Amino acid sequence: MKIYLAKDAGYCFGVRDAVNLANDTLDTDGEIYMLGTIVHNERVIKNLSEKGAKVVNSIDDVPEDKTLLFRAHGTVPELWEKASDKKIKLVDGTCPLVTEIHHEIKLLEKEGRKTIIIGDHGHDEVVAIAGQVTNPIVLSNIDEAKKLRKMKKAGVVTQSTQTIENVQDIINILMTKVFDLRFVNTICFPTKRNQEQIKELSEVTDLMIIIGSFTSANSKRLAELSSERNENTFQVTCASEIDSSWFKDDVNSVGISAGASTPDWIIESVIKKVK
Repeated sequence: MKIYLAKDAGYCFGVRDAVNLANDTLDTDGEIYMLGTIVHNERVIKNLSEKGAKVVNSIDDVPEDKTLLFRAHGTVPELWEKASDKKIKLVDGTCPLVTEIHHEIKLLEKEGRKTIIIGDHGHDEVVAIAGQVTNPIVLSNIDEAKKLRKMKKAGVVTQSTQTIENVQDIINILMTKVFDLRFVNTICFPTKRNQEQIKELSEVTDLMIIIGSFTSANSKRLAELSSERNENTFQVTCASEIDSSWFKDDVNSVGISAGASTPDWIIESVIKKVK
């Protein structure tokens, strides 16, 4: 049986930098607080917690003179303001590509456009993007786009991990709804690259395994893209979830990829289990 690993499976540079920043800060400060999980991977958070990182739900739970690390997905401006009022040390783990989305949506608002975000309702990244402007519209699918009223002027950005197909479908509808429409394609390059690799790999292998947390939007999208092309697609968070019954006699090749929040050691352990 042949095993094919997607070239760019696993950590994107934004997540890798955020996790490295958390580890480096723990080495120097000994203890850090995280407002929510810095990345969507339970095992990464567990490892950081064992080193002294504490996940809190409110900035009020961070003691004075302690270090607060902001997540890779971005943070709403109100939390920056509240944090600056407290006597705490701030460390920013926001992915620079997410910061660029914040910049773009603010520019669209300055142009007098109604701002629209194509993304998942309630997702950390989408909440942070929405917090940069006043009353944006969040669209997650074409059904929501179809219900939108017609308007004269709008500007659109996307959650960085959206699929190209979903964005294209929604934009096609918005073109019939908005007279003056400006679209900024803010799907990040690592996401585009990983999605293309998944599409290719799933069509030439007998079985696909996608590694990633079920809280990770980009991992779930990779699994969806693979499932559309290969019904033998399974999403797992770690090697122990692999079932030997998947590997029937007619399975001669296995494709493996992983979401952007999946560390190398988990990928390696899955490959070892498959072997």
